[in-house]
Amino acid sequence: MKIIATVKRVPDPNATIKVKPDGSGIVTDNLKYVVNPFDEIAIEEALRLKATVAGAEVILVSIGSKAAAEQLRTGLAMGADRAILVIAEQELDSLGVARILEKLTKDEGAGIVIMGKQAIDDDANQTGQMLAALLGWPQATFASKIESLESEEEKKGVPGIVVKGDSAQVVREVDGGLETLEVRMPAVVTVDLRLNVPRYASLPGIMKARKKELKEIPVADLGVDVAPKLKVHKLEPPPKRQAGRKVASVQELVQVLHNEAKVI
Repeated sequence: MKIIATVKRVPDPNATIKVKPDGSGIVTDNLKYVVNPFDEIAIEEALRLKATVAGAEVILVSIGSKAAAEQLRTGLAMGADRAILVIAEQELDSLGVARILEKLTKDEGAGIVIMGKQAIDDDANQTGQMLAALLGWPQATFASKIESLESEEEKKGVPGIVVKGDSAQVVREVDGGLETLEVRMPAVVTVDLRLNVPRYASLPGIMKARKKELKEIPVADLGVDVAPKLKVHKLEPPPKRQAGRKVASVQELVQVLHNEAKVI
């Protein structure tokens, strides 16, 4: 079975993000980039699933500039078998990304696609659902729990996505709690933050990653329509937090909340 795990290059969540004066984007000078945290969990889940399926192969896929090779090497160092980087210098929307992934998934003959539920830069939470629709595959979103295992030691190395024959069992979050789904394979699964704890890349893994295949494909060679259907007109930084003030009594607090803040 071939398992595809997606990898997106995103700004470090601990970095200070500044918006360009004209609102056309963010300032990228000296900005550190990392693997999207949700995608790190997808990679870990793919590796755990591989360990339970004989002959399985984990293929990483990223779309963007050549700089994204650094994030793919991180995933290879974690234990993935090989990687594909689709070179696309232009901005792509979720549908364009889903179409590229559809093409690669079919070309590779993958049996399951595991991806982060969203990227922390745009928080779109759309690509997985769009990919499933384009492929005509079942989908299980927000996979978030390893069923029947309580301790972290028990969970270590155990996949939260359990493949049984031609179906997969996934525990996901819903508004009322947890829901266990069984989907027919092949399928698309998006993962949430609570599913697992990604492993660190070991020194031997880092050394091996240098020799693993990382194939670069220009997006034009795929013959896929990636013309954006969504356009971002302007970015604005959040307003600065205003200083607080003290009130003399509960009655004054209630009046301020009612008349000024208008929250009660």
